[in-house]
Amino acid sequence: MDKSFYNSPFGILEIICEKDTLISLKLAQNTENFCTDTTFIKTVKSQLDEYFLGKRKIFDLKISLIGTDFQKCVWQTLQKIPYGETKSYSEIATTVGNKNAQRAVGSACNKNPVIIIIPCHRVVSKNGNLGGFAYGKTLKQNLLTFEKLNT
Repeated sequence: MDKSFYNSPFGILEIICEKDTLISLKLAQNTENFCTDTTFIKTVKSQLDEYFLGKRKIFDLKISLIGTDFQKCVWQTLQKIPYGETKSYSEIATTVGNKNAQRAVGSACNKNPVIIIIPCHRVVSKNGNLGGFAYGKTLKQNLLTFEKLNT
């Protein structure tokens, strides 16, 4: 397993990869651990650079998702939400085949192992409110504002 860190405009991101596959991208809690910048990690960082410059709207990285079948289905659906747009929890629930599973969709978003690339920040409440976010509503709003400004 390889680990590195990326200094984003919104905080330091921890990148964890295994065999040229991204398995985790999250806000770093501790940056004191050993880092390895493999060729694949350099590709992840390069694509993040492009995203934060407003030049990349879709990521092209191999991702390995560990979760329930429902969570994986939600995460795959989230990757189809266009850059700069949002969908409601209920829209995602309907798309994955269970229109009453809004809370389960929210839970899957909360457990998203690959933030930004799997854009859980693009999921909001039906009434337009932000809803929750594992890293707080301020970061969610900042990511949404950033994307709106770069569309």
